[in-house]
Amino acid sequence: MDTMQASSVVGNTRKPLSMTRLLLLCGAIAGPLFILIVLIQDYTRPGFDPRLDMLSLLSLGDWGWVQMVNFVLAGVLNLLYAVGLWRRLHPGRAGTRGPLLIGAYGLGLVTVGFCRTDPANGFPPGSLAGTGPSWHGAIHALGALFVFVVLAAALAVFVRLFLARKERGWALYCLASTVLLLLCFFVGFTNAAFMARLVRLGVLIGWMAASMIAIKLFCTPDTMQQTRDQ
Repeated sequence: MDTMQASSVVGNTRKPLSMTRLLLLCGAIAGPLFILIVLIQDYTRPGFDPRLDMLSLLSLGDWGWVQMVNFVLAGVLNLLYAVGLWRRLHPGRAGTRGPLLIGAYGLGLVTVGFCRTDPANGFPPGSLAGTGPSWHGAIHALGALFVFVVLAAALAVFVRLFLARKERGWALYCLASTVLLLLCFFVGFTNAAFMARLVRLGVLIGWMAASMIAIKLFCTPDTMQQTRDQ
């Protein structure tokens, strides 16, 4: 009887941790999956040049729905990731701001997925650039700015977390990712010749950093003492 009760207690205590790891796994796959889908489209969409065209333009044209789904899927996965972060870290260090910022990042991705950008650089083929941004194009642009800023803020929060844990390698990685993400985004928007390439590089750096943190926490032993910093 005691053995059965003990097994029941162990089972009940493991369920939340198992769900937490599943939610962290969503964050682990969000970045690589998004980038993979973008890369496939880069070289299969007629008339699209990844060296010159912003990746958001993939949301336009007959196959634009693929990138729209890609944005929304990445957003939903990161929202689930945020829940996993909350369960893993709250109420310890980074346990509030980290999940909230990653959740905001996910919400921003969903927003830019539903609000498509405007045609540019002759893409999609046959399209003409408008005299001004549409309402959905304006929301998309603001959403992209929001996504980059809140993701950089989230990575900065994890710099402090890993410093507190004396994991200096991870802290340095998050710090470098934060700085490079912001540089790529803001320098890209002041240099038209390299805009598409720099923004893509920023996406690669930032999206992968968020996923690497998820992988790190996913691989951390599932014990309350080891996974929370009071």
